[in-house]
Amino acid sequence: MIIRKLFKFENAHIVRNCSTQRCSENIHGHSYKVEILLESNYLDDGQMVYDFGLMKLTIKELIEAFDHSIALWSGDDENYLLEMKKNSSRWVELPVSPSAEQFSRVIFLMVEQVLACTGMVNGEREVRLHSVIVHETDTGYAQGFKEDAYSGLMGNIKLEKIKFSKQVQSEWTDGELWVKLLKKEKMINPNMV
Repeated sequence: MIIRKLFKFENAHIVRNCSTQRCSENIHGHSYKVEILLESNYLDDGQMVYDFGLMKLTIKELIEAFDHSIALWSGDDENYLLEMKKNSSRWVELPVSPSAEQFSRVIFLMVEQVLACTGMVNGEREVRLHSVIVHETDTGYAQGFKEDAYSGLMGNIKLEKIKFSKQVQSEWTDGELWVKLLKKEKMINPNMV
């Protein structure tokens, strides 16, 4: 069975080297919708694949890190990166260009890491991330699967290369959230215990 949870955020970016001049040379924004699809062949003690409430803290906070932020590509011009960081308190720096396709891969890896670190408390079994869909517009989206997230052909993404601004981190319930996820520390959602 597959379940889906929808998240939304507003974000600005430049997608360098794309075909459209407006997109590749100008900062612009989108109203993103992100669908997280989880799957399992089992139901938990509450007759659910995974309680949506478990997504309301860590997964939501990581996705909301992109809200009202500028998404930066670490491979962009160094002066541009410095200026954007100097003039915006909310930014996320990615090791890949912030296209919808790369957002789906990045978010896939982040959510998969959260699932790996989350203590299951209600009989959840074999819950897997099926895919991540990132709607950049009402008419276009990218859907990323596990093989896409880990494909070297599409560019390697190392979670430790993702950087969040101090303001983004200060808004998390746990300011050490990203550090803990990178260390693969076990976490239990305090709202569910």
